[in-house]
Amino acid sequence: MPLPTPFHERTSPLNQRREWRDWSGYLGAGVYETHHEREYWAVRNSAALFDVSPLFKYEIQGPDAVPALNRIMTRDISGCAVGQVVYSPWCDDDGKLIDDGTITRLSDQAFRVTAADPSLRWFQDAAFGMDVQIEDVSEKLAALSLQGPNSRAILGSLFKRLGELPYYRWHKTRLNRRQLEITRTGYTGDLGYELWIPAGQALKAWDRLEKAGGPYGLQPAGLAALDIVRIEAGLILYDVDYISSPRALIPDQKSSPFEAGLGWTVQVTEGNNFIGRRALEIEKARPTAWVLAGLEIDWRSLEAIYGAVSLPPQVTGRANRSSVPVYVGHRQAGYATSHTFSPILKKYIALATLEAAQAAPGTQLEVEFTVEHQRRRAAARVVRLPFLDLARKKATPKG
Repeated sequence: MPLPTPFHERTSPLNQRREWRDWSGYLGAGVYETHHEREYWAVRNSAALFDVSPLFKYEIQGPDAVPALNRIMTRDISGCAVGQVVYSPWCDDDGKLIDDGTITRLSDQAFRVTAADPSLRWFQDAAFGMDVQIEDVSEKLAALSLQGPNSRAILGSLFKRLGELPYYRWHKTRLNRRQLEITRTGYTGDLGYELWIPAGQALKAWDRLEKAGGPYGLQPAGLAALDIVRIEAGLILYDVDYISSPRALIPDQKSSPFEAGLGWTVQVTEGNNFIGRRALEIEKARPTAWVLAGLEIDWRSLEAIYGAVSLPPQVTGRANRSSVPVYVGHRQAGYATSHTFSPILKKYIALATLEAAQAAPGTQLEVEFTVEHQRRRAAARVVRLPFLDLARKKATPKG
């Protein structure tokens, strides 16, 4: 049975539908109200508060912390400054994705890593023989994601010394006389922050944020809204847009960083002898067979295939995580993994893995839809990611 997060005493009474999802063994709110729409718009128009405590969190510290992380991550962690956050995947010996997450440098010899799946054993095995300690702090550390254009104003009313926290940077402060950490990060493609809170202080922190956020339209938000905004931002999801290598049943289910749109994270440097490096060096030297791309589905085409059975398009609402074929002519050229109607763009969009030859922006393709138990196709066009690129995502609001 899934466990409650440290914020459950506050989130449970707010969950009107009693809709909970199993998120890494914890209860994650799918939606708080009868529909996710208000929660979605809070991200884009005011501010939304997500309980992201189920993320796995690991602290890696010691004289060999940097060499250990350079053995694990495809990014060169030696260039990460104290107070900086970087994003990186990690791979198996064949250069296939295991997981991805953020790495925060807390001090010269201490880092915190987030993960979607349990990673302690892999990290310990990779760092074997090094002078480093790796601790799972997932249960000790609660986490909230405060996202939206009003997020900085809300934090500014609570933390007078927050200052100008740049994108992907870390700040250590205090709330209720207790330590709390803030990172300028998020999974929404919007202005946002994540708060890392000792589990025993979780409820007090929630109460302070809820009170401060009231005048700014702060809304608790669940995973249904988060799924839509992360697709708009072109952000991939573990075990949806790629299958973790240890979970794959056959080799063809695995993906490399290049195939998952993460080629920019593969940094081959002198001191970064990461697991899978040799395989990725070979792949980098030749064209990648599969690439991640965005698709915009033609709305008139959707209307036509649904109209053929006297229905309006049945595609608005929640995001869809089912894999569906993508075609060029009569031949399958890939598959869409995450697709949704974007309320702000007024378009139906999808993240898709496509043959490299069919992934150039502007390429015309077709996506399969099941309409009244019949497989039909709608026209689609390849577009650059992200679908929604907000300037405020990387902005540094003034204090």
